[in-house]
Amino acid sequence: MPPPADIVKVAIEWPGAFPKLMEIDQKKPLSAIIKEVCEGWSLGNHENFALQNADSTNFYITEKNRNDIKNGSILRLTTSPSQTALQLHERIQSSSMDAKLEALKDLANSSRDITFAQEFINLDGISLLTQMVESGTDFGDLLSFTLTAFVELMDHGIVSWDTFSVAFIKKISSYVNKSAMDTAVLQRSLAILESMVLNSQDLYQKVAQEITIGQLIPHLQGSDQDIQTYTIAVINALFLKAPEEKRQEMAHILAQKQLRSIILSNVIRSPKPINDEMAHQLYVLQVLTFNLLEDRMMTKMDPQDQAQRDIIFELRRIAFDVECEPNNSGSIEKRKSMYTRDYKKLGFINHVNPAVDFTQIPPGMLALDNMLYFARHHQDSYIRIVLENSSREDKHECPFGRSSIELTKMLCEILRVGELPSENCHDFHPMFFTHDRSFEEFFCICIQLLNKTWKEMRATSEDFNKVMQVVREQIMRALTLKPNSLDQFKSRLQNLSYTEILKIRQSERMNQEDFQSRPILELREKIQPEIMELIKQQRLNRLCDGTCFRKISSRRRQDKFWYCRLSPNHKVLHYGDLEESPQGEVPHDSLQDKLPVADIKAVVTGKDCPHMKEKGALKQNKEVLELAFSVLYESDEYLNFIAPDKHEYCMWTDGLNALLGKEMTSEFTKSDMDTLLSMEMKLRLLDLENIQIPEAPPPIPKEPSNYDFVYDCN
Repeated sequence: MPPPADIVKVAIEWPGAFPKLMEIDQKKPLSAIIKEVCEGWSLGNHENFALQNADSTNFYITEKNRNDIKNGSILRLTTSPSQTALQLHERIQSSSMDAKLEALKDLANSSRDITFAQEFINLDGISLLTQMVESGTDFGDLLSFTLTAFVELMDHGIVSWDTFSVAFIKKISSYVNKSAMDTAVLQRSLAILESMVLNSQDLYQKVAQEITIGQLIPHLQGSDQDIQTYTIAVINALFLKAPEEKRQEMAHILAQKQLRSIILSNVIRSPKPINDEMAHQLYVLQVLTFNLLEDRMMTKMDPQDQAQRDIIFELRRIAFDVECEPNNSGSIEKRKSMYTRDYKKLGFINHVNPAVDFTQIPPGMLALDNMLYFARHHQDSYIRIVLENSSREDKHECPFGRSSIELTKMLCEILRVGELPSENCHDFHPMFFTHDRSFEEFFCICIQLLNKTWKEMRATSEDFNKVMQVVREQIMRALTLKPNSLDQFKSRLQNLSYTEILKIRQSERMNQEDFQSRPILELREKIQPEIMELIKQQRLNRLCDGTCFRKISSRRRQDKFWYCRLSPNHKVLHYGDLEESPQGEVPHDSLQDKLPVADIKAVVTGKDCPHMKEKGALKQNKEVLELAFSVLYESDEYLNFIAPDKHEYCMWTDGLNALLGKEMTSEFTKSDMDTLLSMEMKLRLLDLENIQIPEAPPPIPKEPSNYDFVYDCN
């Protein structure tokens, strides 16, 4: 007969004694269980003791998390969190350097547990640590472990960042500003500064006064990728929190200090592979840099502003090599007629007053900026495009002005100009770090592509939207390949001509071909359940292989992982924490926790997940919401997941729904169904009349006597 659900069999350790095997009744108060354990070893004052997990975490067992104890768990009897906090509070003030160092090591390790952290903070422990830092008497490992403990304690979000003194900020900043500083101290100091800036507007201003970009740049020129990552994170935080009027000024300083070229040579082109966190920080920097264009993108042109109108005159002057005529040259009507003719050749919609074309936002004045950049920096290409199209009389001219405005708008959409960076994205493009004016250069390449595609399509003004769709596809396909430079991007586009796009579309259309005759539809309906069962088995097999999930905390670089996989008999989910991301599968027996599939009540996703409701900062983050799902079991217990990517999210939500006998509704299921159904239909509809299909495969031919006929293409 199986034991009652409330009884858990565990082993309990106590230093210097044999471990005890005992049954814990989860209905009993935790204090009664601890008292029983203490009495078994003849220990008095049971209120000074507590139970903790005997694993790498050493987290305390509390009334909140006691339900996480599973059969076979190993626990340890230890001093209570309040006693441990009190002891460590005293030990870190020891006059002996060795004793103090050991105490700080223990504190840094214990501070990861929120139960201990709460007790230590209640003793005004944070203030004690800040005083130790401000005193400036500790160096090396002593200082490193002090800062580590501080970071771990602050990560729990119990204490507000606004409570810290200017003296503390100055001291932390001094560690970053020093050229030769212990790596661990520098890393923690950068992490503290980043958190200060992101969590408090008041602290942002104080940190910005202490830290300059020039002092951060040298840390990027080293070889330690973690230090480089933290440094870019601080720069991003300062950028993100800067008032709008100061961002352009900051961008100018970054350009002066050659931040882009330093990142390109020391990070992107470094022989070391770029890890996920560095990729994320580079993506954030890319987004924040492009967001500087938002102001121009959302600024309408004032048709009465002479300075703005002069830019249009400059475009006309460069294209047609005309100087601005003095006011007395010819009649006003003649000049107007000449301007109108030229503006029509330039491809503006409003030939009389082209300024009106730039009143649409987006792209506003940004389109005019791009056109002027192209005209000045790629003058030959600009003149060739304008003259080539203005001399055509066959209605196939490509309107440069209209094309530039729509292309700028499209590029802003592709690069999501104006949107805040996503919490979970690593999608940076190396080519945008190869030029100080990368957006403008990007535009220059794409406007030439648009002109080339227009000619290849033999388009007229009625085909304008079709051309723009093809150009978007060409750009998106080239960007997907992540070119390392703008020249590489340009050569990729050369290979994606209109003819090539048609071939790709034709190939994709053939793969997705859908037959609509009644017999074919009936055959599809007959095959569909078989295909769905195949997809279901694939999803369950994927769950059996398991996946490594990352725990998202308030500080992203605190990489903690856990693994979950389904048992081969599909009856139990095995899961457990990991020290690091695994290489390959994690065996079932190394995963301590289990959840019977029969206990699962429901699967919830997105905003309905409890871990999305708790984390206010993440709640607004669309991408993280799209990857979140939770398994509800028993009455109100949840197992919370954040998938590493969309593919894993679909695999797991489909697999869990299949286990519960529910419909698999993910977009990947639909895609897989379409692909497999199309393949099966084509196989079944092959014309095999009068073709004899052999029952056995043909024999493998004998090896040739020599290989003289082989030709090496290299």
